Amino acid sequence: MKQYKIIISGGGTGGHVFPALSIANEFRNRYSESEILFIGAEDRMEMECIPKEGYKIIGLPVNGFNRSHLFKNFGVAAKFVKSLKLAKKTIKDFKPDIAVGVGGYASAPTLWMASSLNIPILIQEQNSYAGITNKILGKRAEKICVAYRGMEQFFPAEKIVITGNPVRKDLETIKEKDEEAFKFFGLEKDKPTVLVIGGSLGAGTINKGIRAGLKSIFDKGIQVIWQTGCYYYKFLKDELGRHDYKGLWVSDFIARMDYAYSVADLVVARAGAGTISELCLLKKPAVLIPSPNVAEDHQTKNARAISDNDAAVFIPDNEAENKIASTIITLINDKERLNLLGANIVSFAQYHSAERIVDEIEKLI
Repeated sequence: MKQYKIIISGGGTGGHVFPALSIANEFRNRYSESEILFIGAEDRMEMECIPKEGYKIIGLPVNGFNRSHLFKNFGVAAKFVKSLKLAKKTIKDFKPDIAVGVGGYASAPTLWMASSLNIPILIQEQNSYAGITNKILGKRAEKICVAYRGMEQFFPAEKIVITGNPVRKDLETIKEKDEEAFKFFGLEKDKPTVLVIGGSLGAGTINKGIRAGLKSIFDKGIQVIWQTGCYYYKFLKDELGRHDYKGLWVSDFIARMDYAYSVADLVVARAGAGTISELCLLKKPAVLIPSPNVAEDHQTKNARAISDNDAAVFIPDNEAENKIASTIITLINDKERLNLLGANIVSFAQYHSAERIVDEIEKLI
């Protein structure tokens, strides 16, 4: 059996890193002796996460375009040119059979140079609204794997295949209302439970809204699993420590997301593509609060794609602080509505996404 060489590029957030690792792991399962090289941005989370999984990674000195301070983009442009040169050298030295882009700063110079060197490229577009970089690269790609319908507005129709976004393996087999999960969080099995997640860094608006409404939520007998993110944890921990809250588990990070989803009757979250894919797959009713600080406002478009089909509740970020608590209480007390949201969101689920993406990689190589 031929052993291939594959480059996987991108990262910046868990929403990019987890799919990249899922693709790599599935490829390694099929071709155990193959060489897999990651290319990321040198100051982003992938430089720490990828080596922990046993893969080699090269970092590029690339940054995103600064929309607020245009004069700062002279430095961004210089770093991009430097990244193109390093990506070209890396590709020539490694000689991959294919380059796969999962989104994030590093994927642009990597895929551009791979295409220029006649290496086939595959794009995994996670969002319902493609960014400028992927729209440009889509003209050069041999295949574009997407998670949403209607992506023909961004890419050539003949290149598109719907595969969904890969999710972490441990989330595909969760047990609903697992007793071990309730013990893990120190919560009671017979009380409704809300899971609040704002990403690894945290979401300021969500945290403020939950903090302001925590007493009213508890007064209704609702338990809360609250992931604050690393930026907000110390302040909130110090503040919450002054109160004796029962039915609250709070931390900057949730090591057992399978347990968290298992006990959750309702999820409050940002609208990143990876999170939405998990919610769809697990049939979880959700309140989606898109981050306003992302390119092309793609999280709002992700949330709208779901909420417009009555498969989630959408709250704009600028309204969320005042509406989160009341929305949680209303939904938790409306079992019929929760069941409807769960039934509708699962219709967007795409199963075995990593395997389907690797199927497309196999066809190309």
